[in-house]
Amino acid sequence: MGIKATIVVLGGDGIGPEVTREGVRALQAIASRFGHEFTFSEHLIGGAAIEQMQTALPAQTLSACGTADAVLLGAVGGPQWSDSKAKVRPEQGLLALRKGLNLFANLRPVTIHPSLLDVSPLKPEILRGTDILVVRELTGGIYFGEKQRTEDFASDLCTYSVEEIQRVTRVAGRLARGRRKRIVSVDKANVLETSRLWRVTVESVLRAEFADVELEHMLVDSAAMHLIRQPSSFDVILTENMFGDILTDEASMLAGSLGLLPSASLGAGTLGVYEPIHGSAPDIAGRGIANPYATMLSAALLLRHSLGLHDEAATLEKAVATSISAGVRTADIAGGGPVSSTADAGEAVVTRLLG
Repeated sequence: MGIKATIVVLGGDGIGPEVTREGVRALQAIASRFGHEFTFSEHLIGGAAIEQMQTALPAQTLSACGTADAVLLGAVGGPQWSDSKAKVRPEQGLLALRKGLNLFANLRPVTIHPSLLDVSPLKPEILRGTDILVVRELTGGIYFGEKQRTEDFASDLCTYSVEEIQRVTRVAGRLARGRRKRIVSVDKANVLETSRLWRVTVESVLRAEFADVELEHMLVDSAAMHLIRQPSSFDVILTENMFGDILTDEASMLAGSLGLLPSASLGAGTLGVYEPIHGSAPDIAGRGIANPYATMLSAALLLRHSLGLHDEAATLEKAVATSISAGVRTADIAGGGPVSSTADAGEAVVTRLLG
């Protein structure tokens, strides 16, 4: 029996509306194939919201997201809002959305498509077997700490509570149990007090509640090196907000492009925000050449984590994989071969879903 679900779509800025359009098409195809009923509503966030509403996250957007079953997000930001003295910036809308929905765990899977081994700057023999899940704490740390700035001084406060660390560790523990049962917890405990608290708390939770999961602590600089040297050695990486943000952008080069990596932002319930990690890419916005695969894979995460539709999620992921194998590739992953448009890639996935 099919289900009914309400999905809020936040196109945002730059290429966001272009890639979410293809993500919605994929979800509509899944609904048609499996007999579900998905209702979509579009709302403003980021720079687009600033232009029309003078705020990066309008109250009606947050309200709609809070009552939806899931949220599909494109990207926020652009050079027209990048003035360092601006009081309202697009990124504030994204941070406020995560905080307002209490989404504290960000999941970023990194897998390597076999036919794209040559697209990555790393050697194929280093990449083979790589299958990483990064679990990033999302609502604490330096991004949300108190900020000060004068003409000749600035500060950003980094804080973490035991509760914040415990809850994201439990998410990582549960997910690790469904994988290879290995967690590398990344911190900077040789320097930072927040990292020392992080290390002690992670170890306490996993020892008490996930004794079957192997834990290794790793400093963030070492983790950055090992991601390039031996990425296949990682299973689940658990880390704090800023470290996770940086490491997952680095990890995108393993896959060959930011345009291939999805993400899910989750809280205690089933509501989540699903988005590609690539950003708004204003330099290519409106040209029809953006890679929509990360957004479609984010839609697959939406099906799995918010709607509990695991077969449907796997079907969508397979449609993306077979489209890539068939050579339907946007410029960022073309590797010197034929270049497909955003719409071409979206159509290839939808055709496979409905065929």
